[in-house]
Amino acid sequence: MLKARTLILFPALVALAACGAANARAQILGLGKPAAPVVIPTLQAPEPGYVFPAKQTLTFSVDWRVFTAGTAVFHLEQNGTQEKVTATADTVGNTNMLFPVVDKFEAGLDTKTGCSTGFSKQLQEGRRKVTSDLTFNYGQGKQYETSKNLVKGTSANRQASIPACVQDSLSAIFYVASRPLVVGQTVGFPLADSMRTVTVNMKVEGKEEIKTPAGTFQTIRVQPTAEEGVVKNRGNIWIWYTDDARHMPVQIRARLFWGTITFHLQSVEAK
Repeated sequence: MLKARTLILFPALVALAACGAANARAQILGLGKPAAPVVIPTLQAPEPGYVFPAKQTLTFSVDWRVFTAGTAVFHLEQNGTQEKVTATADTVGNTNMLFPVVDKFEAGLDTKTGCSTGFSKQLQEGRRKVTSDLTFNYGQGKQYETSKNLVKGTSANRQASIPACVQDSLSAIFYVASRPLVVGQTVGFPLADSMRTVTVNMKVEGKEEIKTPAGTFQTIRVQPTAEEGVVKNRGNIWIWYTDDARHMPVQIRARLFWGTITFHLQSVEAK
């Protein structure tokens, strides 16, 4: 059965939690060596002249093994200096009967600085129903999260420190598109995830022609990597951006221990 987290790669694309609980416990017990200080890079502003979509809807099929398990839709819309990003993930066919998923994510970024303006999610996965809202106060250097379990009727509030500018798990996909993508180079930035800040490195691996239902594209293949987090030893993720001024994502693939899932671009609409 295809679990929900295999369908919704938006957080998993840069899928990183901070390193740690085991290292922290070992240090408390006096075991092992103290962890080296983690240097978080400064988030670089989008390239001058890069144009974020005024309105754009990208629709993807989500394939697992030999069948289509779901659909994913990204909608981008500009409002002043903010680029709002909305993403939905829904199961289809047999997967919907076995484990229905109806998820929605919202985020945004400042088109001048690249800083995330917040991240929220509404998850309906099988019997699980949760919501979460993450906000950033850069003046205070804090992130705040409010989460609710709609089945259990519980809620929680958390806060943690952040650098002067961070990205989130959804808008990071489109922030990377605003940076130079040069084969052999790496785009590094801080990501706020699970109330921690981790470093994501997007390695630009090479150029490749990709055929999708939406057409054939000349692309640049980028692989998100990290020296810490759950994805480090569990698989690989790639994003194919168009090799032009748009850097539009047209294919996404995650090769994990339980199998491979691929997002294929079905359509691009200016709406």
